[in-house]
Parts: sequence; C-alpha cells; structure tokens
Amino acid sequence: MQLPSILSPDLGLLFWMLVAFLIVFVVLAKYGFPVIIKMVDDRKNYIDESLKNAREANEKLANIKSECENILKEAHEQQAQILKDAMATRDNIIKDAREKALAEGHRLLDEAKAQISVEKENALRDIRSTVADLSVQIAEKVMRRQLEKDTEQEQYIERLLNELTPKN
Repeated sequence: MQLPSILSPDLGLLFWMLVAFLIVFVVLAKYGFPVIIKMVDDRKNYIDESLKNAREANEKLANIKSECENILKEAHEQQAQILKDAMATRDNIIKDAREKALAEGHRLLDEAKAQISVEKENALRDIRSTVADLSVQIAEKVMRRQLEKDTEQEQYIERLLNELTPKN
C-alpha cells in the first residue's frame, strides 16, 4: 500500500481539499469574519476611546496642577501678608506699651516730685518752727539770767542749744 504524497497529490484529493477549503471559507466568511472584524473594530474603538480619555485626563491633570500651583502661590502671598500684618500689629502694641509706660513713668515722677516738694515744705516749716521755738526759749532764758559778760552769754547759749537739740 502506497500512501498519497503531499507534494504530488492526485487530482481527486486536490478536488476534495479544494471543496472542503471553500466550504470552510464560506462558513468563515459568512459567520466568522464578521464576528472577528466586529471584535477588532470594537477593540480599536475601545483603544481609541481609552487614548482620548487618557488625553483628557492628562489635560485635566495639567489644569489641576496649574490650579494647585496658583493656590499655593496665593497661600504663600496670604501667609506673607498675614505675617506682615502681625509684625505691624506687634510693633504698634510695643510702641503703645512704651508710650504708656513713659507716660506712667512721667506721671509717677511728677507725683514723686510733688510729694517730695510737699515733704520738703513740711520739713522746712517744722525746722523753722523748731528754730523759732528754740530761739524764743533761748532768748527767754538769756533775758532771765542777764549775764554780765558776753563770753558767758555765748557759753550759756551753746549749752542751752545742746540741751534743747534732740539727741539721735
């Protein structure tokens, strides 16, 4: 028995192979190729849609990134302004506190000077009163005694002064 050669087929085998090929081709052309072409088109449309969506997403991302940069820039500007305002407020508070402290210091100093002046006047009045009292007492004693000599009068006045002067 001899097997048919594929390289040199006989005419009957070639005919049936051609018939089988045409039947398979017709079935594939009618039912298979439209489904395959539809799947390829659907895949192409899906890829095109995905690329379109990716482009849109990239554009949105770029817009969001620029908006984020603008927001950060505005936030930094606002932060700088707030710090500047805070420093100005701090300086004003310090200036006001210094002015109030100086005014209070001047007021206290003026009050102290006035009080010192009053105390000085009181002290001078007391000293004058004491000196006047002493003078009157000394003159009274001198007059009573009527000493004959000036040196005795001076010694007596000094002794009286020493007696009348309060001892510390």
